[in-house]
Amino acid sequence: MATFDFSTVGEIWFGRGRVADLGARVTALGRRALVVTGSRADRARPAVESLTDAGVWGSVFCVSGEPTVGLVAGGAAMARAEECDFVVAIGGGSVIDAGKAISALMTNGGEVLDYLEVIGGARPLRVRPAPCVAIPTTAGTGAEVTRNAVLESEEHGVKVSMRHRWMLPVLAVVDPALTDGLPRDVTAYTGLDALTQLIEPFVSRAANPLTDAVCREGISRLAAALPRAVADGLDREARDEMSLASLFGGLALANAKLGAVHGFAGPLGGMFHGAPHGAICAALLPHVMRANLRAMRERGTKESRMAKFREVGPLLAGRGDAGADEAVAAVEELCRNLGVKGLAALGVDFGRRDEIIAKAQAASSMKGNPIDLTEEELGAILDAAR
Repeated sequence: MATFDFSTVGEIWFGRGRVADLGARVTALGRRALVVTGSRADRARPAVESLTDAGVWGSVFCVSGEPTVGLVAGGAAMARAEECDFVVAIGGGSVIDAGKAISALMTNGGEVLDYLEVIGGARPLRVRPAPCVAIPTTAGTGAEVTRNAVLESEEHGVKVSMRHRWMLPVLAVVDPALTDGLPRDVTAYTGLDALTQLIEPFVSRAANPLTDAVCREGISRLAAALPRAVADGLDREARDEMSLASLFGGLALANAKLGAVHGFAGPLGGMFHGAPHGAICAALLPHVMRANLRAMRERGTKESRMAKFREVGPLLAGRGDAGADEAVAAVEELCRNLGVKGLAALGVDFGRRDEIIAKAQAASSMKGNPIDLTEEELGAILDAAR
């Protein structure tokens, strides 16, 4: 059996109402917190109330869109000026990524670009970050248990990661009640992002037995729960299942890498603003799966890797006789039923096709794809997702 590593956060709390216990737990981290929230600060109210009840003072820092290099630098400066001891990030993936990056920059000098992959110095952290507590209010990114923060560089027109094993939060509080009543489109796109982050690590060349087990469980749960949660935003059981599957996706991608879907999604998100990350992933997922299958069959690959694709079929379709092609068909049907749009409708300018492909080839997520795809194959994926 191959050797592997598995890293995750210090603690994971899962369950409805768990956020109410936050204050009592974090008093050990200090008395002053930077509370990083999204544009809907009301979703952070349960966490803020728990902090206040425990005597913890919180200074609020809002992240209204994608976290940018300048934004996280400003957040770190604010945290230092307010003499904050730790960070509580409560919101979607963008908010949590911002919180993780801010906590790292609170204790490490230099510019944000020094630490960024691909476009920066990819410098490792020299000092442990300030403690970070992550509390998701969507079920999609799994950012509460990942060791990186995806940041947008407006100067370079790309999204890239700041990554280090010390960036794992000290505590992840996954309270599905915080996702109740999310809008239909947010539910659909974040859920499809979670599905992508379960399928890509499962078929990744960096997969291991532990991430495989997490992905199998997550894919089957999400496939059943996502249509229900979209149909009824107050279906508690479906919301619970989605939060759990999203958590599993985060655990998997943090330890087994992603693939070509996210290889494209990073550059596309940085180049064309306004399209939700999950919407981009959903537009690409079936086409990447089909291209990977075709390339693996044409060029030959390890049987164990092909077997992974065949496993996805029953997990998604709920039929024991489903295979790899049925897995692709099941994803296509799910995306169609949820009204997924093509990339052009999301604002992607295909006049910049060559630039998109070049940036995707350089993306760190491509390293996890089960097979190296040629420039022509990447172009075909982009065209099919149009």
